[in-house]
Amino acid sequence: MNDPSPAEHELNRRHFIGASMAVTTGSLITRAKTGLAAAPSPRDENPICVFTKPFNSLSFDELADRIAELGFDGIEAPIRKGGHVEPEQVADELPALVEALNKRDLEITVLTSDVNDPDDPLTERVLRTAATLGIQRYRMKYYKYDLKKSVLAQIEQWRPKLKQLAAMNHDFGLTGIYQNHAGTNYLGAPLWDLQLALRGIDSGDIGVAYDIRHATAEGGMSWPVTFNMIQPSIDTVYVKDFVWKEDKKPSNVPLGSGRIDPKFFKMLADAAFSGPISLHEEYLDHRKPELVPEHLAAIKADLATLRSMIAND
Repeated sequence: MNDPSPAEHELNRRHFIGASMAVTTGSLITRAKTGLAAAPSPRDENPICVFTKPFNSLSFDELADRIAELGFDGIEAPIRKGGHVEPEQVADELPALVEALNKRDLEITVLTSDVNDPDDPLTERVLRTAATLGIQRYRMKYYKYDLKKSVLAQIEQWRPKLKQLAAMNHDFGLTGIYQNHAGTNYLGAPLWDLQLALRGIDSGDIGVAYDIRHATAEGGMSWPVTFNMIQPSIDTVYVKDFVWKEDKKPSNVPLGSGRIDPKFFKMLADAAFSGPISLHEEYLDHRKPELVPEHLAAIKADLATLRSMIAND
């Protein structure tokens, strides 16, 4: 048998995606009818999820129980190497996590992934599975600069990959989100470079996961300027807090006790931001299973602080 031409391969791929979307619609209707998923309802406020990196030691049912008890709308689930589900096992294991959450009226609001290369065979597997399960957005893996080379040239080298990935997201009905992360060599740390990299890409295909902690660490007093610049591309907001240590390094702290300016939430409201807010608690060691109770208590306190900040915007 002759190998298909590139055009035939693309046609077959689009037919498969269409079939996957049909399965997605049918499976969501089935879950709604059987009580596995609550029917969608309009919200008057931003859905709030929590990054569940500290809870790898819990079963899916235990995880869903604990998060539901805390009062979140969903989770940001690490579906990446070392996360709740390994990328190679996504088709077999991710449905079980989604089902456990659905039984408690929760969702995977954000799927945190290792995806940043459209040519990696795992990319299509992860995106196809996420779309089939009704997940709407995933966080991308970072790009990092080689500071011995031109920064602008590297941005131009990444743009074709980003455009190709945006096209895949569009076909699957997904939104990829790229987080700004403080550091010496991260694409997106100063935010202007991320705006440049995503120029011409619809924010519904690849948007920004705007992290106020990292934006404040990088921007100091000028973070409102870069927020203004990147605001049209923001899909999701990440919230956590930090202080500067004596060694001039940032250290994560409970929300409300650090450098994050509460006026940020007034700015979000003024911008009519309607997307999800993801709470990140990263000041306790996520690698120690014995700290799960402490993580749960810390997240409960941070959520109360977050709701207070939002209410006082």
